[in-house]
Amino acid sequence: MPFYHQLGKIPHKRHTQFRKPDGSLYYEQLFGTIGFDGMYANLYHEQRPTQVKEILGRKNVSPKIADANNIKSYRFKGFQIKPEADYLESRKTVLTNTDCSIILAAPQESTNNYFYKNADADELIFIHKGSGKLRTLLGNLDFKYGDYLLIPRGIIYKIDFDTTDNRLFIVESRRPIYTPKRYRNYFGQLLEHSPFCERDLRRPQELETYNESGDFLIKLKKQDEVIDMVYASHPFDVVGYDGYNYPYAFSIHDFEPITGRVHQPPPVHQTFETDAFVVCSFCPRLYDYHPESIPAPYNHSNIDSDEVLYYVDGDFMSRNDIEAGHISLHPAGIPHGPHPGATERSIGKTQTEELAVMVDTFKPLQITEEGLAIADDSYYKSWLE
Repeated sequence: MPFYHQLGKIPHKRHTQFRKPDGSLYYEQLFGTIGFDGMYANLYHEQRPTQVKEILGRKNVSPKIADANNIKSYRFKGFQIKPEADYLESRKTVLTNTDCSIILAAPQESTNNYFYKNADADELIFIHKGSGKLRTLLGNLDFKYGDYLLIPRGIIYKIDFDTTDNRLFIVESRRPIYTPKRYRNYFGQLLEHSPFCERDLRRPQELETYNESGDFLIKLKKQDEVIDMVYASHPFDVVGYDGYNYPYAFSIHDFEPITGRVHQPPPVHQTFETDAFVVCSFCPRLYDYHPESIPAPYNHSNIDSDEVLYYVDGDFMSRNDIEAGHISLHPAGIPHGPHPGATERSIGKTQTEELAVMVDTFKPLQITEEGLAIADDSYYKSWLE
Protein backbone atom coordinates (compact mmCIF):
# COMPACT_ATOMS: atom_id res chain seq x y z
CA MET A 1 0.00 0.00 0.00
CA PRO A 2 1.25 3.50 -0.72
CA PHE A 3 0.21 4.94 2.65
CA TYR A 4 1.05 4.36 6.27
CA HIS A 5 -0.97 2.30 8.74
CA GLN A 6 -0.47 1.50 12.43
CA LEU A 7 -2.41 -1.00 14.54
CA GLY A 8 -1.88 -2.26 18.09
CA LYS A 9 1.12 -1.59 20.36
CA ILE A 10 4.53 -0.60 18.94
CA PRO A 11 7.67 0.93 20.48
CA HIS A 12 8.74 4.52 19.91
CA LYS A 13 11.68 3.54 17.67
CA ARG A 14 12.28 0.66 15.27
CA HIS A 15 14.77 -2.07 16.21
CA THR A 16 14.82 -1.10 19.89
CA GLN A 17 13.86 -2.95 23.07
CA PHE A 18 10.10 -3.47 23.34
CA ARG A 19 9.24 -5.28 26.54
CA LYS A 20 6.21 -7.17 27.77
CA PRO A 21 4.67 -6.42 31.18
CA ASP A 22 6.81 -9.22 32.68
CA GLY A 23 10.01 -7.62 31.35
CA SER A 24 10.72 -10.09 28.53
CA LEU A 25 11.03 -8.91 24.93
CA TYR A 26 8.48 -8.92 22.17
CA TYR A 27 9.94 -10.34 18.96
CA GLU A 28 10.28 -7.91 16.06
CA GLN A 29 9.84 -9.06 12.46
CA LEU A 30 10.47 -7.02 9.33
CA PHE A 31 7.82 -8.03 6.80
CA GLY A 32 9.29 -6.58 3.61
CA THR A 33 9.42 -6.92 -0.14
CA ILE A 34 11.83 -6.46 -3.06
CA GLY A 35 14.96 -7.07 -1.01
CA PHE A 36 14.52 -4.27 1.56
CA ASP A 37 13.68 -1.83 -1.26
CA GLY A 38 9.89 -2.27 -1.42
CA MET A 39 6.96 -1.82 0.92
CA TYR A 40 7.35 -3.25 4.41
CA ALA A 41 5.85 -3.40 7.87
CA ASN A 42 7.43 -3.96 11.28
CA LEU A 43 5.60 -6.59 13.33
CA TYR A 44 5.92 -7.37 17.05
CA HIS A 45 5.18 -10.95 18.15
CA GLU A 46 4.46 -12.57 21.49
CA GLN A 47 6.62 -15.54 20.43
CA ARG A 48 9.36 -16.11 17.86
CA PRO A 49 7.76 -16.35 14.40
CA THR A 50 10.47 -18.83 13.34
CA GLN A 51 9.48 -21.94 15.29
CA VAL A 52 8.87 -24.72 12.74
CA LYS A 53 8.21 -28.05 14.47
CA GLU A 54 7.65 -30.29 11.48
CA ILE A 55 7.32 -30.30 7.70
CA LEU A 56 4.70 -32.80 6.61
CA GLY A 57 3.45 -33.70 3.14
CA ARG A 58 3.42 -31.57 0.03
CA LYS A 59 1.08 -31.46 -2.96
CA ASN A 60 1.81 -30.21 -6.46
CA VAL A 61 -0.88 -27.73 -7.53
CA SER A 62 0.61 -26.67 -10.88
CA PRO A 63 -2.20 -26.00 -13.37
CA LYS A 64 -2.49 -28.56 -16.17
CA ILE A 65 -2.24 -26.75 -19.48
CA ALA A 66 -4.72 -27.70 -22.23
CA ASP A 67 -3.76 -25.02 -24.79
CA ALA A 68 -0.38 -23.31 -24.46
CA ASN A 69 -0.65 -21.18 -27.63
CA ASN A 70 -4.25 -20.05 -27.80
CA ILE A 71 -5.49 -17.78 -30.61
CA LYS A 72 -9.20 -18.40 -30.07
CA SER A 73 -11.68 -16.14 -28.28
CA TYR A 74 -13.42 -18.06 -25.52
CA ARG A 75 -16.34 -17.76 -23.16
CA PHE A 76 -16.04 -19.68 -19.90
CA LYS A 77 -19.14 -20.41 -17.81
CA GLY A 78 -17.72 -19.71 -14.39
CA PHE A 79 -20.67 -20.85 -12.32
CA GLN A 80 -20.13 -24.36 -13.72
CA ILE A 81 -17.20 -24.63 -11.31
CA LYS A 82 -18.66 -26.96 -8.71
CA PRO A 83 -18.74 -25.94 -5.04
CA GLU A 84 -16.32 -27.78 -2.78
CA ALA A 85 -16.11 -27.77 0.99
CA ASP A 86 -12.43 -26.92 1.42
CA TYR A 87 -11.22 -23.42 0.51
CA LEU A 88 -7.95 -24.48 -1.13
CA GLU A 89 -9.44 -27.50 -2.90
CA SER A 90 -12.18 -25.27 -4.35
CA ARG A 91 -9.69 -22.98 -6.14
CA LYS A 92 -9.57 -23.88 -9.85
CA THR A 93 -7.07 -22.18 -12.16
CA VAL A 94 -8.69 -21.54 -15.56
CA LEU A 95 -6.08 -19.25 -17.17
CA THR A 96 -2.39 -18.78 -16.39
CA ASN A 97 0.97 -17.43 -17.51
CA THR A 98 4.30 -16.88 -15.77
CA ASP A 99 3.08 -13.61 -14.22
CA CYS A 100 -0.39 -14.46 -12.92
CA SER A 101 -3.13 -17.06 -12.64
CA ILE A 102 -6.86 -16.46 -12.89
CA ILE A 103 -8.79 -18.68 -10.50
CA LEU A 104 -12.43 -19.45 -9.79
CA ALA A 105 -13.56 -20.82 -6.46
CA ALA A 106 -16.82 -21.83 -4.79
CA PRO A 107 -15.82 -22.77 -1.22
CA GLN A 108 -18.53 -23.98 1.12
CA GLU A 109 -16.64 -23.99 4.42
CA SER A 110 -14.43 -21.64 6.38
CA THR A 111 -10.76 -22.47 6.87
CA ASN A 112 -11.22 -23.84 10.37
CA ASN A 113 -8.39 -26.35 10.80
CA TYR A 114 -5.46 -24.64 9.08
CA PHE A 115 -3.90 -21.30 8.20
CA TYR A 116 -2.82 -20.41 4.65
CA LYS A 117 0.17 -18.50 3.31
CA ASN A 118 0.89 -17.86 -0.37
CA ALA A 119 4.64 -17.30 -0.68
CA ASP A 120 4.47 -17.24 -4.50
CA ALA A 121 2.04 -14.44 -5.18
CA ASP A 122 -0.05 -11.50 -4.07
CA GLU A 123 -3.73 -12.48 -4.08
CA LEU A 124 -6.55 -10.27 -5.30
CA ILE A 125 -9.84 -11.92 -4.29
CA PHE A 126 -13.07 -10.50 -5.72
CA ILE A 127 -16.19 -11.49 -3.80
CA HIS A 128 -18.95 -12.27 -6.30
CA LYS A 129 -21.19 -14.12 -3.86
CA GLY A 130 -20.95 -14.44 -0.11
CA SER A 131 -19.83 -12.49 2.92
CA GLY A 132 -17.68 -13.06 5.96
CA LYS A 133 -14.40 -12.11 7.60
CA LEU A 134 -10.83 -12.27 6.32
CA ARG A 135 -8.66 -13.00 9.37
CA THR A 136 -4.91 -12.31 9.12
CA LEU A 137 -1.91 -11.93 11.41
CA LEU A 138 -2.13 -8.18 10.63
CA GLY A 139 -5.80 -7.81 11.52
CA ASN A 140 -9.23 -8.64 10.19
CA LEU A 141 -11.42 -7.31 7.39
CA ASP A 142 -15.15 -7.88 6.95
CA PHE A 143 -16.15 -8.53 3.33
CA LYS A 144 -19.29 -8.83 1.24
CA TYR A 145 -20.48 -8.86 -2.37
CA GLY A 146 -18.42 -6.57 -4.57
CA ASP A 147 -15.33 -6.38 -2.38
CA TYR A 148 -11.77 -6.77 -3.59
CA LEU A 149 -9.48 -8.25 -0.93
CA LEU A 150 -5.80 -7.50 -1.58
CA ILE A 151 -3.61 -9.96 0.33
CA PRO A 152 0.15 -9.37 -0.13
CA ARG A 153 2.30 -12.47 -0.52
CA GLY A 154 3.45 -13.99 2.74
CA ILE A 155 0.39 -12.90 4.73
CA ILE A 156 -0.90 -15.75 6.91
CA TYR A 157 -4.68 -15.84 6.80
CA LYS A 158 -7.94 -17.66 7.30
CA ILE A 159 -11.36 -16.94 5.77
CA ASP A 160 -14.61 -17.24 7.70
CA PHE A 161 -17.68 -17.43 5.44
CA ASP A 162 -21.18 -16.60 6.65
CA THR A 163 -22.88 -19.12 4.34
CA THR A 164 -22.05 -22.07 2.09
CA ASP A 165 -22.97 -20.19 -1.11
CA ASN A 166 -19.76 -18.39 -2.07
CA ARG A 167 -18.26 -17.45 -5.45
CA LEU A 168 -14.78 -15.94 -5.74
CA PHE A 169 -12.80 -14.57 -8.70
CA ILE A 170 -9.12 -14.64 -7.75
CA VAL A 171 -6.03 -13.23 -9.45
CA GLU A 172 -2.74 -14.61 -8.17
CA SER A 173 0.07 -12.23 -9.11
CA ARG A 174 3.77 -13.03 -9.02
CA ARG A 175 4.33 -9.30 -9.42
CA PRO A 176 3.43 -6.83 -6.62
CA ILE A 177 -0.07 -5.34 -6.98
CA TYR A 178 -0.36 -1.57 -6.46
CA THR A 179 -2.83 1.24 -6.96
CA PRO A 180 -2.15 2.78 -10.42
CA LYS A 181 0.77 5.20 -10.31
CA ARG A 182 -0.97 7.61 -12.69
CA TYR A 183 -3.55 8.17 -9.93
CA ARG A 184 -0.83 9.13 -7.40
CA ASN A 185 1.39 12.15 -6.88
CA TYR A 186 5.10 11.77 -6.12
CA PHE A 187 4.33 11.54 -2.40
CA GLY A 188 2.08 8.52 -3.04
CA GLN A 189 -1.21 10.31 -2.31
CA LEU A 190 -4.13 9.56 -4.62
CA LEU A 191 -4.85 12.53 -6.85
CA GLU A 192 -8.09 14.45 -7.32
CA HIS A 193 -8.81 12.82 -10.68
CA SER A 194 -8.46 9.30 -9.25
CA PRO A 195 -11.75 7.30 -9.37
CA PHE A 196 -11.22 6.37 -5.70
CA CYS A 197 -9.31 7.76 -2.73
CA GLU A 198 -7.75 6.58 0.52
CA ARG A 199 -11.11 6.88 2.32
CA ASP A 200 -12.41 4.05 0.13
CA LEU A 201 -9.60 1.64 1.06
CA ARG A 202 -10.49 -0.32 4.19
CA ARG A 203 -7.52 -1.16 6.36
CA PRO A 204 -7.49 -3.80 9.14
CA GLN A 205 -8.90 -2.40 12.38
CA GLU A 206 -9.40 -5.58 14.44
CA LEU A 207 -6.19 -7.29 15.60
CA GLU A 208 -6.48 -10.80 17.03
CA THR A 209 -3.59 -11.65 19.35
CA TYR A 210 -3.05 -15.17 20.75
CA ASN A 211 -0.11 -16.09 22.95
CA GLU A 212 -0.44 -19.86 22.54
CA SER A 213 1.96 -22.76 22.07
CA GLY A 214 1.06 -26.06 20.44
CA ASP A 215 0.72 -27.50 16.95
CA PHE A 216 -0.53 -25.01 14.35
CA LEU A 217 -0.90 -26.18 10.76
CA ILE A 218 0.05 -23.68 8.07
CA LYS A 219 -0.48 -24.63 4.45
CA LEU A 220 2.26 -22.82 2.54
CA LYS A 221 2.16 -22.35 -1.23
CA LYS A 222 5.62 -22.08 -2.77
CA GLN A 223 6.73 -22.83 -6.33
CA ASP A 224 3.33 -24.35 -7.14
CA GLU A 225 3.39 -26.76 -4.23
CA VAL A 226 1.24 -26.61 -1.09
CA ILE A 227 3.38 -27.74 1.83
CA ASP A 228 1.97 -28.62 5.25
CA MET A 229 4.09 -27.07 8.01
CA VAL A 230 3.51 -27.31 11.75
CA TYR A 231 4.49 -24.25 13.81
CA ALA A 232 5.01 -24.24 17.57
CA SER A 233 3.17 -20.96 18.22
CA HIS A 234 -0.09 -19.44 17.07
CA PRO A 235 0.61 -17.36 13.92
CA PHE A 236 -1.82 -14.66 15.06
CA ASP A 237 0.38 -13.50 17.95
CA VAL A 238 1.13 -9.98 16.68
CA VAL A 239 0.54 -7.30 19.33
CA GLY A 240 1.14 -4.41 16.93
CA TYR A 241 2.71 -3.28 13.68
CA ASP A 242 3.17 -0.29 11.43
CA GLY A 243 4.20 0.32 7.85
CA TYR A 244 2.92 0.04 4.30
CA ASN A 245 2.68 -3.71 3.67
CA TYR A 246 -0.67 -5.10 4.87
CA PRO A 247 -3.96 -6.50 3.51
CA TYR A 248 -6.83 -4.19 2.65
CA ALA A 249 -10.29 -4.18 1.08
CA PHE A 250 -11.88 -2.03 -1.60
CA SER A 251 -15.46 -2.27 -2.82
CA ILE A 252 -16.12 -2.13 -6.55
CA HIS A 253 -19.23 -0.12 -5.60
CA ASP A 254 -16.92 2.68 -4.38
CA PHE A 255 -15.27 3.05 -7.78
CA GLU A 256 -16.35 6.34 -9.38
CA PRO A 257 -16.46 5.89 -13.19
CA ILE A 258 -14.79 8.42 -15.49
CA THR A 259 -17.05 9.33 -18.42
CA GLY A 260 -16.84 11.64 -21.44
CA ARG A 261 -18.62 12.99 -24.51
CA VAL A 262 -17.46 9.99 -26.56
CA HIS A 263 -16.59 6.42 -25.58
CA GLN A 264 -13.70 6.27 -23.11
CA PRO A 265 -10.97 3.59 -23.44
CA PRO A 266 -10.56 0.83 -20.83
CA PRO A 267 -7.69 2.53 -18.90
CA VAL A 268 -10.22 4.95 -17.36
CA HIS A 269 -11.58 1.92 -15.47
CA GLN A 270 -8.19 0.88 -14.09
CA THR A 271 -8.23 -0.11 -10.41
CA PHE A 272 -4.97 -2.00 -9.80
CA GLU A 273 -1.70 -2.40 -11.65
CA THR A 274 1.45 -4.47 -11.83
CA ASP A 275 4.26 -4.30 -14.36
CA ALA A 276 2.77 -7.39 -16.03
CA PHE A 277 -1.01 -6.81 -16.09
CA VAL A 278 -3.75 -4.40 -15.03
CA VAL A 279 -7.14 -4.86 -13.34
CA CYS A 280 -10.10 -2.65 -14.24
CA SER A 281 -13.61 -2.23 -12.80
CA PHE A 282 -16.55 -1.65 -15.14
CA CYS A 283 -19.27 -0.10 -13.01
CA PRO A 284 -22.74 1.41 -13.51
CA ARG A 285 -22.27 4.79 -15.19
CA LEU A 286 -23.77 7.39 -17.50
CA TYR A 287 -23.06 6.86 -21.16
CA ASP A 288 -21.27 9.28 -23.48
CA TYR A 289 -23.12 12.54 -24.03
CA HIS A 290 -21.99 13.67 -27.49
CA PRO A 291 -25.21 14.00 -29.56
CA GLU A 292 -23.90 11.44 -32.07
CA SER A 293 -22.03 9.20 -29.67
CA ILE A 294 -22.03 5.41 -29.91
CA PRO A 295 -21.99 4.06 -26.35
CA ALA A 296 -20.88 0.56 -27.39
CA PRO A 297 -17.09 0.10 -27.54
CA TYR A 298 -15.44 0.29 -30.93
CA ASN A 299 -13.76 -2.73 -32.50
CA HIS A 300 -10.18 -2.97 -31.35
CA SER A 301 -7.10 -5.18 -31.41
CA ASN A 302 -5.09 -5.81 -28.28
CA ILE A 303 -1.88 -6.31 -30.22
CA ASP A 304 0.23 -6.97 -27.14
CA SER A 305 -2.16 -8.10 -24.40
CA ASP A 306 -4.81 -10.71 -23.68
CA GLU A 307 -8.12 -9.33 -22.39
CA VAL A 308 -10.16 -11.17 -19.77
CA LEU A 309 -13.58 -9.91 -18.64
CA TYR A 310 -15.34 -11.45 -15.66
CA TYR A 311 -19.04 -10.57 -15.77
CA VAL A 312 -20.50 -9.89 -12.33
CA ASP A 313 -23.96 -8.39 -12.73
CA GLY A 314 -26.23 -6.26 -14.92
CA ASP A 315 -26.86 -6.00 -18.67
CA PHE A 316 -23.68 -6.42 -20.71
CA MET A 317 -24.71 -4.33 -23.70
CA SER A 318 -21.72 -5.12 -25.94
CA ARG A 319 -22.19 -8.90 -25.77
CA ASN A 320 -24.96 -11.33 -26.71
CA ASP A 321 -25.84 -14.25 -24.44
CA ILE A 322 -23.60 -13.26 -21.51
CA GLU A 323 -24.59 -14.09 -17.94
CA ALA A 324 -23.21 -13.43 -14.47
CA GLY A 325 -20.16 -15.58 -13.79
CA HIS A 326 -19.15 -15.82 -17.43
CA ILE A 327 -15.58 -15.00 -18.46
CA SER A 328 -14.60 -13.82 -21.93
CA LEU A 329 -11.05 -14.23 -23.22
CA HIS A 330 -9.90 -12.21 -26.23
CA PRO A 331 -6.30 -13.11 -27.09
CA ALA A 332 -3.66 -10.64 -28.20
CA GLY A 333 -3.55 -9.78 -31.90
CA ILE A 334 -7.13 -10.88 -32.66
CA PRO A 335 -9.62 -8.01 -33.28
CA HIS A 336 -12.77 -8.03 -31.19
CA GLY A 337 -15.64 -5.72 -30.42
CA PRO A 338 -19.40 -5.61 -29.94
CA HIS A 339 -21.46 -8.58 -31.04
CA PRO A 340 -23.73 -8.10 -34.08
CA GLY A 341 -26.56 -5.71 -33.22
CA ALA A 342 -24.94 -4.43 -30.01
CA THR A 343 -23.65 -1.20 -31.58
CA GLU A 344 -27.08 -0.34 -32.98
CA ARG A 345 -28.83 -1.25 -29.72
CA SER A 346 -26.58 1.07 -27.74
CA ILE A 347 -27.39 4.23 -29.69
CA GLY A 348 -29.65 6.51 -27.66
CA LYS A 349 -29.06 4.68 -24.37
CA THR A 350 -28.13 7.01 -21.52
CA GLN A 351 -26.63 4.68 -18.92
CA THR A 352 -25.50 1.15 -18.17
CA GLU A 353 -25.86 -0.99 -15.06
CA GLU A 354 -23.16 -3.49 -16.01
CA LEU A 355 -20.64 -4.66 -13.41
CA ALA A 356 -17.50 -6.51 -14.48
CA VAL A 357 -13.83 -7.04 -13.62
CA MET A 358 -11.24 -6.93 -16.40
CA VAL A 359 -7.70 -8.33 -16.37
CA ASP A 360 -5.38 -7.40 -19.24
CA THR A 361 -2.12 -9.35 -19.30
CA PHE A 362 0.96 -8.46 -21.33
CA LYS A 363 1.95 -12.12 -21.74
CA PRO A 364 -0.37 -14.62 -23.44
CA LEU A 365 -2.61 -16.64 -21.16
CA GLN A 366 -2.63 -20.42 -21.36
CA ILE A 367 -5.91 -22.30 -20.98
CA THR A 368 -5.94 -25.03 -18.36
CA GLU A 369 -7.82 -28.31 -18.43
CA GLU A 370 -10.19 -26.95 -15.78
CA GLY A 371 -10.79 -23.88 -17.93
CA LEU A 372 -11.44 -25.93 -21.05
CA ALA A 373 -13.99 -28.02 -19.14
CA ILE A 374 -16.24 -24.95 -18.73
CA ALA A 375 -15.48 -23.35 -22.10
CA ASP A 376 -17.91 -22.52 -24.90
CA ASP A 377 -15.89 -23.71 -27.88
CA SER A 378 -18.11 -21.89 -30.40
CA TYR A 379 -17.82 -18.41 -28.84
CA TYR A 380 -15.14 -17.32 -31.31
CA LYS A 381 -17.77 -17.57 -34.10
CA SER A 382 -20.26 -15.31 -32.29
CA TRP A 383 -19.34 -12.24 -34.40
CA LEU A 384 -20.66 -13.87 -37.58
CA GLU A 385 -23.90 -12.37 -38.89
